[in-house]
Amino acid sequence: MSNSGFVLNVQASSTADNVWLNGVGPSAQAEIAAHDPVEEALVDLFGSDDEVIPVMKALLDESIRKTEIMKQALALGMYYYTYLKKRPRRIAKESGIEWVEKTLGNETSCFNMFRMNPPVFERLHDVLRQSYGLKSTTRMSSREALAMFLWIIGPPEPIRQAEDKFTRSMETISRKFEYVLECVYNLAKDIIRPSDPSFSTVHPKIANHKYAPFFDNAIGAIDGTHVKVIVPGKKVGPYFGRSKEKTQNVLAICDFDRRFTFVAAGIPGSAHDWTVLQEVMFRHNDKFPHPPPGKFYLVDSGYPSRPGFLPPYKGVRYHVDDWKKTPRARGKKEIFNQAHSSIRSVIERSFGVLKMKWRILLGLPHYSERKQTQIILACCGLHNFILENDRDDVDFNKDEPEVALPEPDENDEPPEEYGTAAPEDEDANMNALRDEIAAACLLASRL
Repeated sequence: MSNSGFVLNVQASSTADNVWLNGVGPSAQAEIAAHDPVEEALVDLFGSDDEVIPVMKALLDESIRKTEIMKQALALGMYYYTYLKKRPRRIAKESGIEWVEKTLGNETSCFNMFRMNPPVFERLHDVLRQSYGLKSTTRMSSREALAMFLWIIGPPEPIRQAEDKFTRSMETISRKFEYVLECVYNLAKDIIRPSDPSFSTVHPKIANHKYAPFFDNAIGAIDGTHVKVIVPGKKVGPYFGRSKEKTQNVLAICDFDRRFTFVAAGIPGSAHDWTVLQEVMFRHNDKFPHPPPGKFYLVDSGYPSRPGFLPPYKGVRYHVDDWKKTPRARGKKEIFNQAHSSIRSVIERSFGVLKMKWRILLGLPHYSERKQTQIILACCGLHNFILENDRDDVDFNKDEPEVALPEPDENDEPPEEYGTAAPEDEDANMNALRDEIAAACLLASRL
């Protein structure tokens, strides 16, 4: 029907042109011809009485007519090959949903492909369907859509590989990826929050720590990490960090179960840790889990001591390389720093598991900045979901040393570009608290 309509329109137009020409009298046609620029050019070239003029004009008219015919033929050909002549459907040995069900039936394959055990996949699928709008369509089930999303962000696999694996078009793969991403992102917004918003209890890992009860008021750890991103050329400047890679900062807070309780992404990678924290607290003040009076987060040396934020001593051994030659801590400051790092390293381990599980975070593909940020937050939400639903997950149960010292972060030193470095002036009360804890740790180490 569409093809016929196209032809009819062309014919109607041609008929209308003929009617118009036929309705013009000989004198009017002569007047039009007198002002014809083509004929005027021929007259100037050959003279008004030259017999070649009618022949040349007839040839030009015929050339124009053939050009129009060729244009119409080209348009019809494009229409035919685009809409009428379809490529033969790919006949896969195994459909996408068949592969998904087979993979879910094998625990090892499921974990490798979807980064979680089968019961967790089923639980995630049920939650997304019941509360976050994940639905099946006539052409793709919600199980296949979720599996495809996890397969793309986990191992990870590019969308073009998904086209072959699931025997779907690129357009379908991209559309379904964004659809499931929106569902998981909305889940992440609900699941990334403190399990105890009042921070009224002491976590068992803190209560049973070697230097308990001196860190009993610690409620979590804060740090930033970098995720490689792709940004438009005119915006790249602030995204270049010290590693000379284009990255965005991801600031996160985690509790001592390695659950993320707050995550903010999107600030350019050249920003300093303290700048990022200030910006985040300004933008998300109502959602930021501020520490109650007397409680504090453990932060690294990239942050100043401020009410509710306790960093280690600067200029004193802290990072893993600092302890390789002489592992034994000496003096109250070193003992404090070693105890501080052993507790705060929970955030380093959380980032490590996050990037190991969801390897798309090792280098985000070419999505919009908003989509890249959504992917980061969705991965953090999946991190929490697995922790809450599968305490036996292999990635979260690797052997952990009693004292796990974090590697230095590239932003521990003041950057040269975006934002400002951590200020030198610090809170006297937090410094006094640090000295008090350090002295208590020194006494405890001698017992």
